[in-house]
Amino acid sequence: MTDDTDSTVPPGAAGRSPRWERDLLERLAFAAVTEQRRARRWGIFFKLFFAAYLVLILVLAQSDSWSGKSLATSHTALIDIEGVISADSLANADNVISGLRAAYENKSTQGIVIRANSPGGSPVQAGYINDEIKRLRAKYPKIPLYAVIGDMCASGCYYVVAAADKIYADKASIVGSIGVLMNGFGFVDTMKKVGVERRLMTAGEHKGFLDPFGPVKPAEAKLAQQMLDEIHRQFIETVRQGRGKALKETKDMFSGLFWTGEEAIKLGLVDSLGGASYVAREVIGAEDIVDYTYRENVFDRFARRLGTAMAQTIGTDLLSRTPSLR
Repeated sequence: MTDDTDSTVPPGAAGRSPRWERDLLERLAFAAVTEQRRARRWGIFFKLFFAAYLVLILVLAQSDSWSGKSLATSHTALIDIEGVISADSLANADNVISGLRAAYENKSTQGIVIRANSPGGSPVQAGYINDEIKRLRAKYPKIPLYAVIGDMCASGCYYVVAAADKIYADKASIVGSIGVLMNGFGFVDTMKKVGVERRLMTAGEHKGFLDPFGPVKPAEAKLAQQMLDEIHRQFIETVRQGRGKALKETKDMFSGLFWTGEEAIKLGLVDSLGGASYVAREVIGAEDIVDYTYRENVFDRFARRLGTAMAQTIGTDLLSRTPSLR
């Protein structure tokens, strides 16, 4: 007897059509083509999505040029200082100064209002803004600059607005806190109780300056106090220079205390009561207000948060020992 069974047929293929291998290959080929088409469609979708995102970013970036800033009509320029004044916040010197310069350079600007609502912040950033205000006022003497205080203008915020021609506030605004602080924590006793040993290696006698895990060294505490006193002196001189004869100094004026807007008028820290609209309409005489404040777009917000997250890991210890006008 002869065996007619094809020995090349794989197990389980008996009884199938002789074209089964070809059918299988065709199905595999069609599946691959379908998958390629699906992948191509997704690729086109993501490319279009990315292109639309870029267009949105460009639109947001160009929004300033489409805003009222390009108007040729007379107007009052507005720059907001909102929140803590620091290098990594929106109320940093670069952003505020950019808005100020743009406002002064516009020939239709009749006057400028800085609307301040801040607890203070970096003496360096506040000093940059104060210096630039004085420079721009000297360069454009015909354009007045007024400060309008919102809920609060304390410490570094007041350092900024002291350079204005006049300062306005609400009767309930919080004004003052002319002082400097440096804060931190000490964990020496806690480490002893927990049984943790501090191992700090430095090159330089004071490289571990005011280390929170070690006892306070009298020489370092004295040096820190001298630094705070020096910055405080600079702050006081800036306020005296900015307010001039309007200032009615008291023994508590530069102690870090703060007052309501109504009391601040009596002390000469504020000139009068009024808001931004009032100043634009009644003082400057240009009721139309154009906002020159830097506004963060989506791309800037993402980049800032990414950069802040990376920088915080590196700079937390240094920032904790930086003097602050708050």
